[in-house]
Amino acid sequence: MKLKKYEQKWLGVLDLFEPKEGQTIIEPHGKGEGYWVGAPCVIYDTDRKKFYLYYRIRKPRPVRGGECRIAESEDGINFKDIWGLKKEDLNSDSIEKSYIVKKPDGKYFLYISYVDPEDGRWRIDVMEAESPDKFSTSSMKKVLTASDIKAEGIKDPYVILLGGLYYMIVSYAPTPKKKVSYEEMHGTRDIYNTGVTKSHTGLCISSDGVNYKWLGDILSPSEDGWDSYASRISCLLYLPPVFIGFYDGSKTVKENYEEKTGLCISLDLKNYEKISTSSPVLVSPYASKSLRYMDVVQFEDSIYFYYEFAREDGSHEIRMNKVNIE
Repeated sequence: MKLKKYEQKWLGVLDLFEPKEGQTIIEPHGKGEGYWVGAPCVIYDTDRKKFYLYYRIRKPRPVRGGECRIAESEDGINFKDIWGLKKEDLNSDSIEKSYIVKKPDGKYFLYISYVDPEDGRWRIDVMEAESPDKFSTSSMKKVLTASDIKAEGIKDPYVILLGGLYYMIVSYAPTPKKKVSYEEMHGTRDIYNTGVTKSHTGLCISSDGVNYKWLGDILSPSEDGWDSYASRISCLLYLPPVFIGFYDGSKTVKENYEEKTGLCISLDLKNYEKISTSSPVLVSPYASKSLRYMDVVQFEDSIYFYYEFAREDGSHEIRMNKVNIE
C-alpha cells in the first residue's frame, strides 16, 4: 500500500509537529508546579457542527483534581465553558481524565474517572445526557472498579465505537507482586504516585457502553527505558490500516504527573508495538518537559492535536496544533 507523505512521516517517527508552536487553548489557574489544566478529550459533533472539549483543573495538594469542565467551540480553538463538576459533587479526593462519546442514538456518554470515596482507589463511572451541557451525577452508573479487574486502580478512559462495539482503553495499576500494605498502596488516595506498582494500559469492550468485559493488558512499561514506570495510551489516530497510539511514558515515579509522549502501533486494537523505544517523540521544551494526555480530532483536511503542555513556570496548559493533511 502506497502511503501519503504524512503517513510516511508518522510511521517513520520523525518530528510530528513543533509542540511550542501550538496555540494555547486553556490556561492554568495559577503559576508553578501543581497548577494544571489538562487531560483533554475532544470530539467534533457533525450534527451540531461543534467541537466539545472535556478538561480537568488541578491545583497543588491537597486540592488535586478539584474540578472538570466541558467547553464548546465552532473552530476548535476558541472554547466557551458549558458544564462543570467539582470533586465534592462525587465526595471524591480527585477527578482525572474523562471521555465524551456520542452514541448511535444521538445521546452522549461521559466516562469519568475519579477516586472512589469508599476505598481510595481510582474507578470509572458513566453519565448519559441529551447534550454535553446536561450531564448530571443523578444518571451515573458504575462502569469498572479496581476490584472488577482485580487491580489497585483504573482510570483515564479513552473510548471509540467500532463495528457497533465500545472499545475502552484505560490506565490500570496491577496489584504489586510483593506484599504491600493497603496503607502503602492507598493511603495517599493515588496509587500511581506511590511507586509500589506501575501504570499499564488495558482494554475492555462493551456492546452497550455500560457493561464492559475486561480483556487485559495491551501495553506495559518497558524493562529499562524512558517509559519503564508508565506506559499509558491516551488516544488513537487511525491511518488505514494502522492505529497509531499516543502514550504517556515516564521512567520513575518521580515523573508521575510529568509524563512525555511516545508512539505505538496496532492493527487490531489489542496488540501494540512501541515505536518510541529509545526516547519520547513529543516533549515540551520547558520545565519538566512534560507533554501528555494527547487527543486527536480528524476534521475536514486537518488533524487537530490537543495536549497538556508544561510551561516555563512548571504549570501545565492545554495547547492545540493543527496539521494539514497533504
